[in-house]
Amino acid sequence: MTVHTMGVDLGSTTGKAVIIDESGAIVAHKVVQMGAVSRRGITAAITAVLKEANLERAELDRVVATGYGRRLVHDVDRTFTEITCHARGVAAMCPRTGLVNDFAMNDRCASGTGRFFDVLARALGYSLEELDDLALAGTNDLEVSSMCATFAETEIISLLAEGAASEDIAASVHRSVATRTLGLVSQVGKATPVVMTGGVAHSRAAVKFLSDALRTHVHVPAEPQISGAYGAALLALESLRGATKVVGQAIEREHTHNGSLPSGRDCTTCSVGIGKHQPIDVELWNASAAEGHRT
Repeated sequence: MTVHTMGVDLGSTTGKAVIIDESGAIVAHKVVQMGAVSRRGITAAITAVLKEANLERAELDRVVATGYGRRLVHDVDRTFTEITCHARGVAAMCPRTGLVNDFAMNDRCASGTGRFFDVLARALGYSLEELDDLALAGTNDLEVSSMCATFAETEIISLLAEGAASEDIAASVHRSVATRTLGLVSQVGKATPVVMTGGVAHSRAAVKFLSDALRTHVHVPAEPQISGAYGAALLALESLRGATKVVGQAIEREHTHNGSLPSGRDCTTCSVGIGKHQPIDVELWNASAAEGHRT
């Protein structure tokens, strides 16, 4: 009988689900836009991926959840943090790399997440798709100091009232996020090559400004949003085989660290904060091998 495992990743704006077979090959994957962290969003992703794989939930041998909302996912065998799952997904894309040596985590609400850029686009009156071209057209560097989504929206509205161009505001916000990410990278030490995973990696502007800040090329997988769910599915498969230490020495350290963190968010001023559970970590890989591991 064919073995199937599933990884589910509940993030700040999307639910992701990946089903793999016993060889680790992706059988089906889905990304569902849900507007906010919700059980409804991840349920929709799970329903869609099961339909694509032509499987019933009872036919899955193991399920692992990850992401900010991983504790909202019902009927899972285990949960792992985003760092573990994204590292495992990246390791599968390039077998020569993927060990977690160290990590740094974002400790301010929604800064750098999909939710943060949703707020930026709404404040400027553009769609997320339009935001890329807008940011890349900016020429003036404006001061955007707030990394709280609520306060940043207020600051953006003030800049618009002062006559600042939307392009310059969009570029400056992307630059601020990249600069903050650079600060996190400095905590663990920069190395190359660099890969960016997660939904924000779809943004050409975010990748460009991060590349500028790091002064190196940033690689992006063909499907960066499913890296975490893919890694979770692989961890589920490996747990069936009894492989417990699959990502490296940091896996035990991460669970110890995660256990001491508060659930929910640190900031109480808004509903879009994500607390210390959301990493803005930049994992390392060899991009040339990635395509051979995608389906």
